[in-house]
Amino acid sequence: MSEDSNRAAWLLQARSYLSDADPVLARLIAERPDFDPQAWRTQLPPMDLYGALLFQVTGQQLSVAATRRILGRIQALFGGRLPAPAELLALDPAKIREAGLSWRKIATLRDLAERLTDGRLDQEALVTLPDDELMAELTVIPGIGPWTVQGALLVALEREDVVLPGDLALRKAIQTAYRLDHMPSQQEVLAIAEKWRPYRSLATSYLFSAVFEPAARNES
Repeated sequence: MSEDSNRAAWLLQARSYLSDADPVLARLIAERPDFDPQAWRTQLPPMDLYGALLFQVTGQQLSVAATRRILGRIQALFGGRLPAPAELLALDPAKIREAGLSWRKIATLRDLAERLTDGRLDQEALVTLPDDELMAELTVIPGIGPWTVQGALLVALEREDVVLPGDLALRKAIQTAYRLDHMPSQQEVLAIAEKWRPYRSLATSYLFSAVFEPAARNES
């Protein structure tokens, strides 16, 4: 069976599971028969784990639009692509500051890059770790918390059972989709998402789509 066929079979199974597990997701899935959960990745540059962590650190406390603008300036510094760890270390940090990153974020990215180049961390080994072990390895670095690693798990590693309880956009999406009268806490997000296992990444994609795609259509 081809990779595309395997992916289609997995998606069919995951949609069916989520529809049975959660009536809210059943509605979102039924309303979007042609939804492609991979489509958003085409709007991002190619990213390995370091690139995805750079993307996530850049996006801390920023809108998606602001993050993409800064990311574009960073790419321009490296010939239109995201840097490898050694390349980032070789560049004058002031140049990265001019691209729009704060000094705190620059320090985080340089710390991570140093660990990946001096042998304290091995990117090839990291990508093979289970989610919780990868989280433990990376969150010891100042400036890298669970949200940052969870995003990298989705973007770079395409892990299938990731949810971002601290993501403000996801919390707003859940508030809207579940018609809550308040912004759900991180604990509430995790409780709602428990029934989505082992397909929490796909459920998250549907929730983002439900909130943001109608807005995008209205703006066009």
